[in-house]
Amino acid sequence: MDIVRCGWVTDDPLYQEYHDKVWGRPVYDAKELFAKLCLDGQQAGLSWLTILKKQANYERAFAGFDPQVIAGFDQAKIEELLQDPGIVRNRAKVNSIVRNAKAYLAFVEQGNDFSEFLWGFVGGVPKVNRFETLTQVPAQTTESEAMSKALKKLGFNFCGPTICYAFMQAVGMVNDHLLDCCCYPHD
Repeated sequence: MDIVRCGWVTDDPLYQEYHDKVWGRPVYDAKELFAKLCLDGQQAGLSWLTILKKQANYERAFAGFDPQVIAGFDQAKIEELLQDPGIVRNRAKVNSIVRNAKAYLAFVEQGNDFSEFLWGFVGGVPKVNRFETLTQVPAQTTESEAMSKALKKLGFNFCGPTICYAFMQAVGMVNDHLLDCCCYPHD
């Protein structure tokens, strides 16, 4: 019997594993959320599979997405990263991770909880949608628009409403597995 997955999943084993074990599963750890937000920003204009295949390279190049280390990257380090074939060598995207690390640190240094802040856009609990087809799944929502606006106000970038919605799906703030998908939570 064939496993039914969401229609966007290809036959690539890496993509299937990501879909089955990562996408849509709630993430509450602030640093994991920071890393995922940065990775989703790298996707702009590309397929998620492209970034997924480079994820380990991003983790290596960006010190495991440690905001403290990334915030200290100077121009020489950025130039070095732009020569790294393991990541997307786009100056604006590389700079965005450094900028986002600084924004993240400023936010938490004021005593704020990044996870609580982000999860607040969905009331602190995953929103489980009931979509039957991919055409029903929105590219953005009022919640992702609000998240985008709030993140930009804090100094983050590469976090438009569409990127924020993809992020919300990936970290389980919204569960957009289709009703017939093996990962849909049928309780």
